[in-house]
Amino acid sequence: MAGHPGQERRCLRSGGHRVRNPLAGGAPHCGQGRRGHPVPGPGAGVHDDCPPEAHARALGHRVPANRWGPTLAESEGGVRGLATSARARAKFYADPVEAVKDIADRAKIMVSGFGLCGIPENLIQALLRTRVKDLTVVSSNVDVDGFGPGLLLEAKQIARLISSYVGENTLCERRYLAGELELTPQGTLAECIRAGGAGVPAFYTPMTYGTLVQEGGAPIRSVPDGHIAIMSQPREVREFHRHHYLLEQAITADFALVKGWKADRAGNVIFRKSARNFNVPMCKAAETSVVEVEETVDVGTFAPEDIHVPNIYVDRVIQGEKHEKRIEHLALRKEHNEKAESADDPGARIVKGAALEFEEGMYANLGIGIPLLASNYISPDMTVHLHSEHGILGLGPFPPKDEVDADLINAGKQTVSIFPGGCFFSSGDSFAMIRGGHLDLTMLGAMQVSKYGDLANWMIPGKKVKGMGRGGMDLVSSPKTRVVVTMAHCTKANELKILEKRILPLTGRCCVDRIITDKAVFDVHKKKGPTLIELWDGLTVDDVTEHGQPFAVSPNLRPMQQVAT
Repeated sequence: MAGHPGQERRCLRSGGHRVRNPLAGGAPHCGQGRRGHPVPGPGAGVHDDCPPEAHARALGHRVPANRWGPTLAESEGGVRGLATSARARAKFYADPVEAVKDIADRAKIMVSGFGLCGIPENLIQALLRTRVKDLTVVSSNVDVDGFGPGLLLEAKQIARLISSYVGENTLCERRYLAGELELTPQGTLAECIRAGGAGVPAFYTPMTYGTLVQEGGAPIRSVPDGHIAIMSQPREVREFHRHHYLLEQAITADFALVKGWKADRAGNVIFRKSARNFNVPMCKAAETSVVEVEETVDVGTFAPEDIHVPNIYVDRVIQGEKHEKRIEHLALRKEHNEKAESADDPGARIVKGAALEFEEGMYANLGIGIPLLASNYISPDMTVHLHSEHGILGLGPFPPKDEVDADLINAGKQTVSIFPGGCFFSSGDSFAMIRGGHLDLTMLGAMQVSKYGDLANWMIPGKKVKGMGRGGMDLVSSPKTRVVVTMAHCTKANELKILEKRILPLTGRCCVDRIITDKAVFDVHKKKGPTLIELWDGLTVDDVTEHGQPFAVSPNLRPMQQVAT
């Protein structure tokens, strides 16, 4: 008799779970020894010295591993006393408060989601009602005020927050600047969580070498008088294949609050579109995972190959009573793509110049703003696969109003669509693509770039911080990926943004390959510095170098190129 499809019943040397056969009146045996060994339930050890024919006598007909449906014995009207489904490990709750009431003060919890997409709304509300306090919360971002994980911050239930992106949460930004919040790059966070669930205590990563993360000293938590209570520690650095890598420790938690789409009554879970994001790795990395779903279905509803998180990782399931699914940034498709047409608009120059960086068959990640606008100029005859770091490949344009979906957003938290042939995956898989150098192009904005390609784009100390999220540190970490920066040539105070040495905190060291501004285009050599290769009509080399650092001028200097419209 078979167990689950593809799962064989095996003999025990000793102990194990006995499966009773009502017809035989006792436990089946393989016939070895005086009584033989009892045939066990799933997961038991193999009795190696039993001959195959003994197993066959004891087990009867088997179902091939690739067969899905009732066992042969059942289809022939045989015994149904040998269950083909294991009892669910997951416990199902009707009240979300009951599912989280044992989360104690000072517990460490993970709260899933990316922006407002895929967050466990009902479990967060339940945690508010329990009034638990002094929590350490691990979350990709606490994106807005008054909703999602930000509610726990406002209720002062969080003592320490480990996150990657502040987003539009003003309270979160203030707490970081006050030294009460720990920021870590989004890809590092995803891999730390994935490693925690896989039992890997630490790993080396190329991300953040030379940054504040490696050097240590960043405030994690302050006391009321302003002194730093917890400070980030320097990371161990090793060199592999002539590249530097940092040692990062895995992250685990006491509880994970996860948002799924559907769960079957065995506890298997599936997610919907880009709402998968951090939910998958977090579900695996906690001592107790609590999964909130929109619908509970019967066992067998999901094909085995369609299950995203198997029930071995799921401890509790709650079907949410209401899911608001707020949209952070509603973006709608216009009759004509949003294009910057005016040559007098400095931003339009950058957009049209950046659009020339795309090539047929390229895999590219685009930052919000100018890089994303540049994608509007991709020729209909050209295929470019757009990647989004929270788990999309094949990103499409903004949707029409009747196709808006809160579970389908881009890295800027805007509603989007997906092209035929596109796919969804977890944040962990997404950053593995980035870290592994599988992207051809990364295009992003910057606050400053040094002459040797050092990039700064994530914070202005004491004034502004958005976080290490949106994947910036991760996206520029692979030497296999071409990095193109799009930015204004000068700040609003008319200060140059291409400097001899950057002043702001580092995002990536010697990582920029090309800089496109509203005045010029530079190629950046990691040792020789920038070379001016294109210049906007009407400007001279002196106009670009005024008050700036010297740079080489290409003998083939040409007017700044613009995509045809």
